[in-house]
Amino acid sequence: MTNQRFDVLIIGSGLAGLGLALRLADTASVAVVSKGPLHEGSSYYAQGGVAAVLGDNDSIQSHKQDTLDAGAGLCDPDCVDYVISHGPENIKWLIDQGVGFSLDIDGSHYHLTREGGHSHRRVIHAADATGKAIETTLEQKTRNHPNIHIIEHSIAIDLIPDSKIGGSENRCLGAYILNQKTGKIMAVSSINTVLATGGASKVYLYTSNPDTSTGDGIAMAWRVGCRVANMEFVQFHPTCLYHPEAKSFLISEALRGEGAHLLLPDGTRFMKKHDKRAEMAPRDIVARAIDYEMKKGGLDSVYLDISHRDHDFIIEHFPTIYARCLKFGMDITRNPIPVVPAAHYTCGGVMTDLDGKTDVENLYAIGECTFTGLHGANRLASNSLLECLVFSQAASHAINQSLKESSSPPAELPKWDESQVTDPDEQVVVSHNWDELRRFMWDYVGIVRTNKRLQRAQNRIELLKDEIDEFYSCFKVDNNLIELRNLAVIAELTIRSAQLRKESRGLHFTRDYPQPNPDLQRVNTILVPNNFNAKI
Repeated sequence: MTNQRFDVLIIGSGLAGLGLALRLADTASVAVVSKGPLHEGSSYYAQGGVAAVLGDNDSIQSHKQDTLDAGAGLCDPDCVDYVISHGPENIKWLIDQGVGFSLDIDGSHYHLTREGGHSHRRVIHAADATGKAIETTLEQKTRNHPNIHIIEHSIAIDLIPDSKIGGSENRCLGAYILNQKTGKIMAVSSINTVLATGGASKVYLYTSNPDTSTGDGIAMAWRVGCRVANMEFVQFHPTCLYHPEAKSFLISEALRGEGAHLLLPDGTRFMKKHDKRAEMAPRDIVARAIDYEMKKGGLDSVYLDISHRDHDFIIEHFPTIYARCLKFGMDITRNPIPVVPAAHYTCGGVMTDLDGKTDVENLYAIGECTFTGLHGANRLASNSLLECLVFSQAASHAINQSLKESSSPPAELPKWDESQVTDPDEQVVVSHNWDELRRFMWDYVGIVRTNKRLQRAQNRIELLKDEIDEFYSCFKVDNNLIELRNLAVIAELTIRSAQLRKESRGLHFTRDYPQPNPDLQRVNTILVPNNFNAKI
């Protein structure tokens, strides 16, 4: 594969990546890298919808307050104001692209649902497959645009800093990309590089995310010198389908928004014991409540029951969930659904400003791989797709302006050097390390943490990192090795961040410090490369 040059290289093809590509393509040459098919990623599987102020009874201030409340004192008010205020115009942009959102019964208005932590109905959706509707619409427009070059079934290995060609500037020049089908590696040179790689929940044994969510963008940014913040805040979705064949299938929070109850095996509701908002409490509270009840009762799962709603209403509003559960012998119009929590969303990530700019010149990051200050200690439901939209818009403005001001072409980059490596001798090393890492992260750095558990995790990641680094240095890379290397970085960043936060707040709960510390209000855990203990 020959090296290629573009004005903008976008690594990731979810809503953030495709949204940015379409906003830039009329004025710039754009390449989009996707680990699998172009639509594959967390955005595609998003069920609930996009939160934005669209109803007559709602307000920007109310959405902002709900976001701040969910964030438990760690949201950046300026970022919250910026994102929420730009929500309605970005929904209009999606509608203009042709996304078919669900309408009310009379067909005169878009149907808005309500999810946990929201004080109003403000989640616009396409039945219970909103991500699929958005991604397939944007995918078609992306494929049809002559200025967008699509690189599918390919994974970024590393970003290429200016020092790679003897420079002294803290600048990104592009990335090395592995074609997973051919095994060939090329250098893609770009004036601007954008990380839109999604989250890192695959670092846990149980996750609602697709297999692509391995924290690649966060790990690559860390290796070239970007600060990373708030990695201790991992959102565990309360309700994933519990069935041996139902891999990573999420049961949308919208069910609870439409009146579904959480039940113990004997049919008893339990959420009111944990929070006065019951099933409509924010996700961190609901996930901990389920975890508590499961451990207390030695349960394999709890149950989510919407069968008391009208049969036709359930099928109309949740056709995907209905069909998927029916495939496993569960009729949700008649019986409750067995559910368990699973790692769902990474609230921390690469630090950016409100234009998506990182610490490295010409390197941007947008979407779930970032820390912008929007989510704080806990993401409000359906604010994630909103963040993707707003920051793809913001980054497009910044990148277009930078291209107008710069006449420098993309740099000539050296080819990938494989002269000192051989084919792997034992792939079992990679698979065993992959399994061990995800298991100890689930056991020790999960929904409930302690100092002892975190120290055990730290001891294990230090040993694993040495093995993985040695393997990476000696053998030719493939997709599994690249992802394992990145997950090791994610695990260490998450453990270190959790060790630094001596309190319980939002998604981070530790038995050793079970209450929030007022002195840590608005204090983010910021990790600096080569200085793990930096915190402001």
